[in-house]
Amino acid sequence: MATLKPSRRFRYLFAVNPTAVLRLGLWGALSIALMTVDHRYQALDDARDVLSTLVYPLHYLVRLPTDAGNWLSENLASRDVLLEENARLREKQVFLNVQLQKLTVLEAENRRLRSLLESAVNTPERVLIAELLAVDFDPYRHHILLNRGRRHGIYVGQPVLDQHGVIGQIIQVNPLTATAILITDPNHALPIQIDRTGVRTLALGTGKFQELELPHIPNNEDVKVGDLLVTSGMGGRFPRGYPVGVVTTVEFDPGSPFAHIIARPVAQLDRIREVMLLEGEPPTLKPEPGSAVAAVQGP
Repeated sequence: MATLKPSRRFRYLFAVNPTAVLRLGLWGALSIALMTVDHRYQALDDARDVLSTLVYPLHYLVRLPTDAGNWLSENLASRDVLLEENARLREKQVFLNVQLQKLTVLEAENRRLRSLLESAVNTPERVLIAELLAVDFDPYRHHILLNRGRRHGIYVGQPVLDQHGVIGQIIQVNPLTATAILITDPNHALPIQIDRTGVRTLALGTGKFQELELPHIPNNEDVKVGDLLVTSGMGGRFPRGYPVGVVTTVEFDPGSPFAHIIARPVAQLDRIREVMLLEGEPPTLKPEPGSAVAAVQGP
């Protein structure tokens, strides 16, 4: 078989072929015509849609190995990795639950303080806010320890209230703390009057947080369940008109000259966290022992 010499081979490769040049010119002219028609009249949109539909499976096939690899890596993760991630999520859940509990406590405390401050605004006297430090768990002694004392202007006999009504009064003062006796203490007696009728009597502590006893009210006196009890101002310690309790039981005994009347304190004595102390001058009135206007019968 004859072979071409190198010089002839190069001349053959770079030889001008008139037919090829003509064919190239025709294809170039056809391309320009198609681009012009498509640009002006969008005549090839349908053809483009058909071609894109035909090419879509190719795109899917090209992407398939990557998608399959991702799916296998997600679904074939090792057991240790899953256990570690589960433990981490449990720790995070516990931490978030603790934070949620703290926020719940802070929200409840915020509501209590707002209610207490609103009550302080509505009180004509000046008040001092104090917090509870300790509670006496003796069932026969309803005492609380407050974080305010003599240095803060606290004095014996100072009235103590919450956002609902009267709680008690101060019976002992130290430089930085003070002890208050609650109105439900068996040794406490508070001069009160029935707001509806003006009848005055004493509200005696019974040792129960939800009970006050109203003695010495005659059977023929006008007393009804639901009557509001307020401080009468007698005794020189509690200002007049502060809510004390609501009558819950009225029993008339024909064999006794006095009715058996029980009231419920309006203050939440078993739930208090903060209290208000009415500021003012220490009381100068000292009732004789056993007097009906004595605010406290003794510690």
